[in-house]
Amino acid sequence: MTQYKVRIVGHQWARDAHLLKDFLGRNRIPFAWLDVDRGDGASSMLAVHDLTEARLPVVILEDGSTLEDPSVADLAEAMGMHRHADSTYYDVAIIGAGPAGLAAAVYAASEGLSTVVVEREAPGGQAGTSSRIENYLGFPDGISGGDLAEAALRQALKFGAEVLYPVDAEAAQFDAHYKHLRLSDGTEITTRAVVVATGVSYRTLHGPGMSELNGAGVYYGAATTEAAAAADRHVYVVGAGNSAGQGALYFAKFAKRVTMFVHGESLAATMSQYLIDQLDSNPRIEVIPRRGVVAALGSEHLEAIRVENLDGGATEDIPADFLFVFIGAEPEIDWLDGQLAVDDKGFVYTGRDIPIEQVDWPLERAPFHLEASIPGVFVAGDLRHGSIRRVAGGVGEGSTSIQLVHRYLAETD
Repeated sequence: MTQYKVRIVGHQWARDAHLLKDFLGRNRIPFAWLDVDRGDGASSMLAVHDLTEARLPVVILEDGSTLEDPSVADLAEAMGMHRHADSTYYDVAIIGAGPAGLAAAVYAASEGLSTVVVEREAPGGQAGTSSRIENYLGFPDGISGGDLAEAALRQALKFGAEVLYPVDAEAAQFDAHYKHLRLSDGTEITTRAVVVATGVSYRTLHGPGMSELNGAGVYYGAATTEAAAAADRHVYVVGAGNSAGQGALYFAKFAKRVTMFVHGESLAATMSQYLIDQLDSNPRIEVIPRRGVVAALGSEHLEAIRVENLDGGATEDIPADFLFVFIGAEPEIDWLDGQLAVDDKGFVYTGRDIPIEQVDWPLERAPFHLEASIPGVFVAGDLRHGSIRRVAGGVGEGSTSIQLVHRYLAETD
């Protein structure tokens, strides 16, 4: 029997409730969801805790304490998650705890570097939301992104890495010898080297209603915490990459039907063949090429989507409760404030790709392979210009970055 650490009472279509559920789910914290609109014990739970007039969503913790309409940071603080750095100085700070960041943390801490990892949401990054990864070396039967992330996190902690989450790196100042980071809790830390592994965020759909209904029927990424609510309903997925395929297969375990809208003629150019084969063999999944979703319709939650035929331009409004979007990704670089050289899409140049004639590179040596345009700042994973954007690639770059950190620290010593 599941021992729930948290109970959440709220409205299914409330965005703030979705954020809390998604945060707990991604951090693998068991929680019970009680929907006040379905009467599944929600009203009696509120009455027992004298919260009938409380602002929803309400969170009830294992010790009986309660929170009214909390932010994710409030919830994390109440649960005693590690959000504040133990020190103000480290050998290396790793920004982002996806596969690249966690690999860097394991190698840095295991090799004696004082290491802090700063993660905005949950260890695992986007890979952590994958329901099943089947092409990662050593797991012939596949492994969920969450399981892989949890094992990597335990490994990093075992070697002594300090992992802060949910905590954001809000600003950075990169000096010749020291790197200064301002964190979202208002504190600052100083480090000798930085590995930036913040990855990318899902690109958003643009069109009427998309922004307004985000979290209220329109979701980005796997959003596995909403899959159970989609039981016996029709789910729509937009996207043609591996993440979209993995998401569709996961939703098909719950939904009556899953329809994928794909911009191209087929999935062959954008998705691994093993996923295409699984989609083709699943009777609940339908793939429709040359379609785009151009509007989300509804007042308080998603009620329909407007689908455009990309060959002729005709549109059709289709009733829908759930739309999951996987349409590529954008780099997370705003907090760097333009200090690093990037390409025209915002991905960070490293090594030989850096346009040296356009930057103020201060050293006689050339930048190391994963080093950005400022010495001592390294980039690993999806954020890096030229990254292959696969879990194995991120792990490889994360581990390699620490060998380069050692070389950098040796020359500065």
